[in-house]
Amino acid sequence: MNLEAEYNNRARVPEHPAHLAAWQRDAAAWRVACARAELDLPYGTAARERLDLFWPEGADAATPIAMFIHGGYWQGLGREWVSHCARGLNGQGVAVAVPSYDLCPAVTIADIVAQMRAAARMLRARVGRPLLAAGHSAGGHLAAMLLALEPGTVRAGLAISGVFELEPLRHTSIGTALRLDAAMARALSPRFLPRPAGALHCIVGGAESDEYLRQSRDMAAAWAGGFEVLPGADHFTVLAPLADPDSGMVARAKSLAST
Repeated sequence: MNLEAEYNNRARVPEHPAHLAAWQRDAAAWRVACARAELDLPYGTAARERLDLFWPEGADAATPIAMFIHGGYWQGLGREWVSHCARGLNGQGVAVAVPSYDLCPAVTIADIVAQMRAAARMLRARVGRPLLAAGHSAGGHLAAMLLALEPGTVRAGLAISGVFELEPLRHTSIGTALRLDAAMARALSPRFLPRPAGALHCIVGGAESDEYLRQSRDMAAAWAGGFEVLPGADHFTVLAPLADPDSGMVARAKSLAST
């Protein structure tokens, strides 16, 4: 198997620069248009340990909350690229926090997991109720890790095109900045962690690589979770439904956030 071809999503989708530019545009627009946006809230002391919290109209003490974690193979992007991923859930009465985190190789994936645990705990303390952990790509991995490691803080997980077994990445160009040995890759793979009590739902694009399809299918099976293929979607277009309040993905996320 050509692991580089299976996991190098930017090479697989040559038009990815246009998708990323659209993300930036739509994210900037939602930071302005959201009914109430609390921007740059600290969950730690580092410069990137910040999150933005987007509230729906009419939010009150019972408003469910989700945390959406960006992708970028733990080595790129930030919350400012994906603010628009809160739009669909906001339109359905769900608050959404979007954090940034430090990036590899300056930190390790274990460090990033610890940062996301801190962000989730900060939100839990702030709103007084458990949250849905959601994420895309590397963010899908982090959402699953939160579900496994923070049972009192995270009620459910939604992983969109996630990576749940890290060993294959060690043998690609993507793995260089991650600095994983075999033992670390295994320990940081949610696929091999005990099944948590909370529900996990995995979504993957139908146009993604065989390995991405396999990873989501195997992750869902390991934790007795949901598995869904979005027909025709690639690794970048798979996110589009999150910005649509009437999409099936948003309906699923709302249900998980409200369970």
